[in-house]
Amino acid sequence: MQTFFRYNWMVREEWYRWCEDLSEEELLKDRTGGVGSILQTLFHIVDVEWSWIRQLQGKPDFQEDFNQYKSLNKVRELDARFHIEVESFVNKWDEGMENRLHLDTLPDGRTATDTWGEVIRHIIAHEIHHIGQLSIWAREIGLKPVSANVIGRGLATYTNE
Repeated sequence: MQTFFRYNWMVREEWYRWCEDLSEEELLKDRTGGVGSILQTLFHIVDVEWSWIRQLQGKPDFQEDFNQYKSLNKVRELDARFHIEVESFVNKWDEGMENRLHLDTLPDGRTATDTWGEVIRHIIAHEIHHIGQLSIWAREIGLKPVSANVIGRGLATYTNE
């Protein structure tokens, strides 16, 4: 599980660097699919990851307003601030947490019950889904997207036994 969080963080950082060459107009241009623009999608990834982790910890969650973060630097600063808490939680993950229950009240008033393991995997898949959207948008503007390849990133350690 920690491996895929590290993977997502690596790829996200590469997307930030990729975005450095885009104009503010291109970063904020409304796109088809996703949550709006390239920058808003990166903001959304960061905000959702942090929100879910806070919920699992029983901490209050609040929604950041994208209008306060309409620059690449501001989104990166938010990410750095939230990352401290997220990484700490991820690094403390152990198998005993897998089947703890998370209760969530849905907009229609129903209660959803999921395990922490399901929520963690949802967080990972959520980012991968949106990174795929960024890749499509990159190609639409004629640019090569960041590689989504897991292989070659040094995420696993090899021991010769």
